[in-house]
Amino acid sequence: MPKLELHWQILIAIIIAAIVGGIVFNNFEATGVEPTLFGVRYLAIFDYIGTIFLNALKMIIVPLITSSIIVGVAGIGSGGNLGALGGKTLLFYASTTLAAILVGLVLVNAIGPGYVDGEPAKDLLALDASTAEFEERVAGTGLGDVAKIFQRMVPPNIFAAAVEGQMLGIIFFAILFGYFMTHLEDEYASPLYRFWDSVFHVMMRMTEWIMKFAPIGVFGLVAAVIAKAGYKATGPLATFAVVVLLALALHAFVTLPLLLRFVGRVRPFGTIKACAQPMLTAFSTASSSATLPVTMDAVEDNVGVSNKVSSFVLPLGATVNMNGTALYECAAAIFIAQAYGFELTFAMQFSIVSIALLTSIGVAGVPSASLVAIAIILSAVGLPLEALGVLLVFDRLLDMARTSVNVWGDCSCATIVARLSGEETKVAINPQPERRG
Repeated sequence: MPKLELHWQILIAIIIAAIVGGIVFNNFEATGVEPTLFGVRYLAIFDYIGTIFLNALKMIIVPLITSSIIVGVAGIGSGGNLGALGGKTLLFYASTTLAAILVGLVLVNAIGPGYVDGEPAKDLLALDASTAEFEERVAGTGLGDVAKIFQRMVPPNIFAAAVEGQMLGIIFFAILFGYFMTHLEDEYASPLYRFWDSVFHVMMRMTEWIMKFAPIGVFGLVAAVIAKAGYKATGPLATFAVVVLLALALHAFVTLPLLLRFVGRVRPFGTIKACAQPMLTAFSTASSSATLPVTMDAVEDNVGVSNKVSSFVLPLGATVNMNGTALYECAAAIFIAQAYGFELTFAMQFSIVSIALLTSIGVAGVPSASLVAIAIILSAVGLPLEALGVLLVFDRLLDMARTSVNVWGDCSCATIVARLSGEETKVAINPQPERRG
């Protein structure tokens, strides 16, 4: 009998959690007495299961981020890849990811899905964790505190930063470490690379193992939300899902086409048509890595990009270019802050943007990467991690949509880099006539 894929297990767990949580909520509403199992409250059981899962995610964050970024930077920096082709590729990936984050930031601030009738949706979403630490952190902060963010990027003690969860400092250290590894003689660099690559593979195995229990953890998290608030919790979550889908659409059909038109000098919607198959494949599989062979075929055959460009740009993009994921991470953090009723200062929002940009690269290849990345962002800005549970209700649909945008971003980059490298493509606005010998 074929094994059910993880995303279907999680979807089934969400449905069961919604049913069970609804039964517990309705029973309490009808009787005024919280139902129990062998004397233990159902809500306590749900919270217990969810907390163990969240603790497991937090446990792997520091070693996973450190090893993945060191290996990624060292890998990109080796073999002469950081030449003209690599420079254009990395610049484009960083620019489009930042643009995607800003689109999400503007929309979620403008629409405010975390508010219902002008009031924070905290009670509707059953968010009741103490937020004193967050209030203390944001008290009195303003525009001038942006400078302090850069100061925190250089921690005086990297081990203390790891213990305290100062993710920006850890990420900055890992980038430097990976970069300078590539400048060592091979006798020193090779053992270091093998060590960190081994750590990364161990952390990936641990992550995969933890994610096997994701359906159970998701059940506990979602059931706790429904048991506390009932089905009314889905209202603000549906609004948030619509905002994210709208932001993804704007980035996919406005931001990237403008770059294709004015930087790549190609026909944007001709390029979209040429790349429709990998985008649809990404939507159905929710995996940019699994879609990579289809993406390469479409970009080479339909767009006309050379294998030299596509074989470097696309595999790298499947690893580090996560436009849709970064947009979602930023929007999710702002949404949760709104639901708690906190007005994020410019400094805090700048910090969220920075961490979303960096974590979208650092955890891109990890199973359920957005789950890990959002946990990192919430921890970094002091928001309670319990809020992660409310995002899981519509996560599968949003995961499919943002993966499709990730792959479209890769296709756009390959097309633009090819054009900037002097290549002619089938979607060029003014293709040069074929030369005859």
